[in-house]
Amino acid sequence: MKYRTYLIFGPPGSGKATLTQTLGSVPRFDYIASADVFRSLETRTPIGQAFLEHASRGAFVPDEIVIQLWLARIEAEAKAHAFKPDIDGLVLDSIPQNVNQARLLEEHLDVKMVFFLDVPDRATLVARVRDRALHESRFEEANAVAIQQRLAVFDAESKPLLEFYPPGLVKRIDATDTAAVVMEKILRALVDSDESTGYAQLRHPGEFN
Repeated sequence: MKYRTYLIFGPPGSGKATLTQTLGSVPRFDYIASADVFRSLETRTPIGQAFLEHASRGAFVPDEIVIQLWLARIEAEAKAHAFKPDIDGLVLDSIPQNVNQARLLEEHLDVKMVFFLDVPDRATLVARVRDRALHESRFEEANAVAIQQRLAVFDAESKPLLEFYPPGLVKRIDATDTAAVVMEKILRALVDSDESTGYAQLRHPGEFN
């Protein structure tokens, strides 16, 4: 079966990880963090060994292997009933990372909406990435050159995804605002577009009580 999926997409510093995790905590949504995918890697399986073969020598991990790892994790969540594909929407923020990965996932994901977290001011993105890196003591990532390189990789590899998905699926969100305001915009877009799936109940504040 195809998994009903919502993608939260944006450059480093746009807040996608925080927003994806928040949306994943809403009833009828399930969020699978990329860190959990690789933390739970079973190295005795063929796919786990294939991943380690590349990662252990610092080589590029082929998209096919990355996608297989993600699908294995999603299927494991479904088997454990942590994710219920018949009633839950799957929320992803770090997959797909490029157009090739999106093509590999087409037969598995029924993408309902792509939220593009847009921060037009590049200086704001740089400041956010730097501040977070310093806060988490990842000092090597606070370097201006490293930050610009991450943004350049996003522009070259990930941003073309905006052209891959049909325009009607892409919802551009101004992510310059606070996380709370951006989250409200995402929920409002879901309610307006997906009332038939049951998300209209999010109109009622009591849903969160």
